[in-house]
Amino acid sequence: MKKSFIFVFLVLTHRLSTQDDENVYLKFSTGLKIGVGGAAYQIEGAWNISNKGESVWDNFVHNMPWKIEDQSNGDTASNSYHKYKDDVKMVKRLGLDYYRLSISWARVLPNGSADSINQEGIQYYHNLIDELVANGIEPIVTMYHWDHPQVLEDMGGWMNESMATWFAEYAEVLYRELGPKVKTFLTINEPQILCFQGYGSGIMAPGRDLGTAGTYTCGHNMLKAHAKAYRLYDEKYRSIQNGKLGIVSHCDGYLPETEGETLPLELAYQFRCGWISHPIFVGDYHQVMKSRVAQLSRDEGLSESRLPQFSPEWIRYIKGTADFFGLNHYTSFLVGFPTTTKQNGSFVLHDSGLLVRSDPRWEAGSLKWIHIIPEGFSSLLRKIKSEYNNPPVYITENGFSDNNKVQDHQRIKYHYLYLKELLQAVKRDGCNVQRYTFWSLLDNFEWSSGYQHTFGLINVNMTSPGRERTPKLSFTWLQNVMRMRQLQLPIPSPSVNTTTNHQ
Repeated sequence: MKKSFIFVFLVLTHRLSTQDDENVYLKFSTGLKIGVGGAAYQIEGAWNISNKGESVWDNFVHNMPWKIEDQSNGDTASNSYHKYKDDVKMVKRLGLDYYRLSISWARVLPNGSADSINQEGIQYYHNLIDELVANGIEPIVTMYHWDHPQVLEDMGGWMNESMATWFAEYAEVLYRELGPKVKTFLTINEPQILCFQGYGSGIMAPGRDLGTAGTYTCGHNMLKAHAKAYRLYDEKYRSIQNGKLGIVSHCDGYLPETEGETLPLELAYQFRCGWISHPIFVGDYHQVMKSRVAQLSRDEGLSESRLPQFSPEWIRYIKGTADFFGLNHYTSFLVGFPTTTKQNGSFVLHDSGLLVRSDPRWEAGSLKWIHIIPEGFSSLLRKIKSEYNNPPVYITENGFSDNNKVQDHQRIKYHYLYLKELLQAVKRDGCNVQRYTFWSLLDNFEWSSGYQHTFGLINVNMTSPGRERTPKLSFTWLQNVMRMRQLQLPIPSPSVNTTTNHQ
């Protein structure tokens, strides 16, 4: 009898201990800040009022509407230009720590020139930031989220090295005007995506199909622009404003197509995430990228590599220009070397030579490239930790798409699993993650997808002139999470469970 009692006691103790260990990974880490975001062209609307200039996205959607899935545009979008106070109220209702906004370059500098500031445009951002601060919400400002003035594109855009100087002049306007109120600036959002899709393939604004040479030149000039803006802040504003700056990289997670293979994971990382991150955190492009692109360029009969070279001076100038690692992450992929001439739904990760695909068994959102693979997220965080000596990581976007569902159980499941994975990476693996940003606050114009796919915690009635807002189920879930500062299990749904189906 006594032995039976001891056995039952030990079993119960083990169960309670396991539950306690599990609960540790549900509680937010001390110092972890939670926020939400939005981007100017996607939400503001008011595309041609108050002296705003034409942006590359205005030009793109008006002149090439067939490149947008539903042939829509962001002329009105979520109408946040007029409804920003309503949006701030929603952020406050959620109990979030900060709001990530972006500045429309064309709204502030309609002609692209820093000597001609649009006072109505800059005042809008003063008003928005003041409203956030008055409600106890920290503003995080993205200087550039893909919408530069069309006049600068007419002069070459990111194919023109002078763009780095023009960007630094624009950045100084923002430091001078907004810097006293803003303690975190993000210089450029996702060079990887804009350069691939805006200059490499032409499927996004400005719509230029220049292949990998255009892609690499765009990224090269963006790195120079970012470094110029960072060094300017260091020299003139940091001692006064005491803020932090970084760039935002888009980084996928990668899992091996063949178990145990590590080389494909390394190649995939360096050709996607490391392309922008390595010059900033280590110095220059990674050698594997430089060597492979140079060899492929020679094989093609070119006299020099399609990947531009940095001078020693530029390598030193760019290195160290980040106070944190800005990370946008949505999903993961299987990667491996091709074994057949057929790609079977895979795509080639440009010059890496790798085939990249999704497992058809993985649970997907409405955008079929986004799957719920949280283990890829924590793997990426560990890679960043080991690759760059565990820098502070600001997750500046993480989100899930659906077809405008107000009862958005899948979105709740996604964020629950990804946040849980983040907390494990912090508490178990020592990853230095300091911010996590839900993307996005509102349903909005989703670039080349138009309004067919939504990421918002709040539904926006895009067919109504009033653009009425309706909180989704995920909004209520997040309110409870923030109230407790602890992950809450997803609200039950017959078709949604809290485990992944990755095999």
